[in-house]
Amino acid sequence: MMRKTLTLLMALSSIALAQKYDGPRPPKTDVPYLKHADNLVATEVVEAKEETRKDDTIFVIPGANSPARTPLASPILLIQSDKVIADKLQLFKLETKNGSRELLFSHKKKQTAAPIRIEITKLSSDNVYKIEVDESLEPGEYSLSPDGSNEAFCFQVY
Repeated sequence: MMRKTLTLLMALSSIALAQKYDGPRPPKTDVPYLKHADNLVATEVVEAKEETRKDDTIFVIPGANSPARTPLASPILLIQSDKVIADKLQLFKLETKNGSRELLFSHKKKQTAAPIRIEITKLSSDNVYKIEVDESLEPGEYSLSPDGSNEAFCFQVY
């Protein structure tokens, strides 16, 4: 009985892996897109400016709001990866201050930025990935950024 169950599970997993993704595809590589049904909305692509103040590192993004917006509290994003390594992406909530968006990393304070949990799934052999947020996001500004990079893909949840 155990052998039949194992054989069935292996057959089902190979079928699942063989299926092709036939949903909308990002028009540009290395840009995450917010998925709204069959429509894709490009995230805002910016380079965050790194500033050091005392024991703090602050990443500053110009502009108070991102033009890429979603009403979804648990957005799904798609990216076709070429240079950006999808598994290295991290999601952060940004604070709006003085007409710009900021992300604080403090060596002493307990209020340092922590990444929001996301799940990344490869959808196709041509490096299309689905990025899902593990929790509901509050309205505000967010940045998806490769670990160790100042490149930021911003969007707003409203």
